[in-house]
Amino acid sequence: MAQDDTPQLVPFITLPNWIKAATACGVNIQAVFDRMGIATDLMRLEDATIERAQLARVMAACVRQSQRHHFPFVLGETYAFEYLPDLETFVTTSPNLREAAVVFDWVRALINPYIDVRLREQGDSARLVLQFLGTDTETPTQPWFAETMFTAIHKFARQLVGPTPQFRELRLRHPAPAHADAYAQQFGTVIRFDQPEDALVFDRALLDQPLAGDFPSLHAQARSRIEQQLRRLLPQDTLVAAIERALERRPALFGQGASAMAEELGLHLRTLQRRLRDRNERFDQIQDRVRFRLARAALRDPDVELDQLSERLGFSDRRSFTRAFCRWSGETPSAYRAHRHDG
Repeated sequence: MAQDDTPQLVPFITLPNWIKAATACGVNIQAVFDRMGIATDLMRLEDATIERAQLARVMAACVRQSQRHHFPFVLGETYAFEYLPDLETFVTTSPNLREAAVVFDWVRALINPYIDVRLREQGDSARLVLQFLGTDTETPTQPWFAETMFTAIHKFARQLVGPTPQFRELRLRHPAPAHADAYAQQFGTVIRFDQPEDALVFDRALLDQPLAGDFPSLHAQARSRIEQQLRRLLPQDTLVAAIERALERRPALFGQGASAMAEELGLHLRTLQRRLRDRNERFDQIQDRVRFRLARAALRDPDVELDQLSERLGFSDRRSFTRAFCRWSGETPSAYRAHRHDG
């Protein structure tokens, strides 16, 4: 029980963005911080933290006191990585959006451990799915944080691919708010409320469209510096999740072994193996879990060919994939797909 009462701390390295947004909205955010007893120290910004519940109260106060504009939209527009310049460099020098999306893995590790953005692909569409971790129920302020995150994503997309990125729709779990009409102007796409997930949907082909800012040498240097930071910060509890996300993001890692994964995460192979042993985990077991999860998702799409799926998941041929899938599920991929469609 005591563990449940432990405050959830969030890095507050984004403090300058909150101050900028509050100023633009006519909010005296210093008074808000003072009233809530929140200390602010720009001299030690990299070490600053704030309780998650306090951050939610700050958001509510800023929304309530905003004299002009909708605060979450303004906050999202102010987000930048000037406090983490390596992230900024990595994003702006990426060869395509698929590579730039790697930054979402690092945002969770370096900025907010309770915000999770994952790239999902199916057929000719892709979507960025937003989840808020660490709570079983939706909080009253959660829609505002969703607005902020999608505004920031939209902002960076405009910077990378042009002023009018071609998004299909924005799906939001919360019901249409009083300011629903402002969404279309903010995001320039179809808005759907009361959806089963928070997600930004777009053409899958957009992921691999070459970007004008592609700068391979600077991009590689930025990745190396970020990985050095992660080596210092990555706790054992998040290592398995980091491996799973790397495999989902880069299916080419399937079948390459633990050494390739260690290099991807910026770890020495022995360090990776030791940390997995400490967690009673094995790399091949993690790889199989991810393969099974991705295979089940792909089999829901009748247009995905089994030969293509086998290759994507790193199997030498379709028969090897079929044997593995039978081991995981007790039935062949074709039988699993038939049952799904029968259901």
